[in-house]
Amino acid sequence: MSRSGRDPGERVKTAKGRTASSNRWLARQLNDPYVKQAKAEGWRSRAAFKLIELDTRFTLLRGVERVVDLGIAPGGWAQVVRKQAPKARVVGIDLLPTEPIEGVTIFEMDFMADAAPSALTEALGGAPDLVLSDMAANTVGHKATDHLRTMGLVETATDFAIQTLEEGGAFVAKVFAGGTDTALLAILKRNFTTVKHAKPPASRKDSSEWYVIAQGFKGRRDAQTSDE
Repeated sequence: MSRSGRDPGERVKTAKGRTASSNRWLARQLNDPYVKQAKAEGWRSRAAFKLIELDTRFTLLRGVERVVDLGIAPGGWAQVVRKQAPKARVVGIDLLPTEPIEGVTIFEMDFMADAAPSALTEALGGAPDLVLSDMAANTVGHKATDHLRTMGLVETATDFAIQTLEEGGAFVAKVFAGGTDTALLAILKRNFTTVKHAKPPASRKDSSEWYVIAQGFKGRRDAQTSDE
């Protein structure tokens, strides 16, 4: 603590071979109140608070019975679902390994693989009433390219949600740089009663991260997955 009583933040000891950007990231992690709170409360990542905040605003988890978590690693969102809806069946998928979570079926595989959608729905044992996607493509440092790669994941997640959701269900997905593009937004509005964008307080202010929240799925009989 400083003499004024204010904590100036933890200093990061330099390590041989660590880049300046790595040091900045580590310093931000060490001094991030959400990271500290996540550790104190047993959440696997600070991202858990994003879903908690979105749920508080949009009531996503009340009464859900079957949930798909796309991009589940390290498991913070699945933890929130298990706490808020302990009777719900939860199935997740990620390319990265994810430590087991009680009551959650986890697939370590590429969501873009042809076999992924059927593996998820079969494990779920019925149509999901909530599809969550916190997926983001690995960045290459080129803003336009990174945006296109992530939007490709969002489009695939949207298609999966429309093809599998229970009528009345909801879909939440991470988007970037101003939200969902025009064509995809039109598809969501045709298939869901309400479509909104939100940036939960737990999202860092300097991040371009936003979430699209689509609720009230109208049903597959009228589902449209292309912008005709």
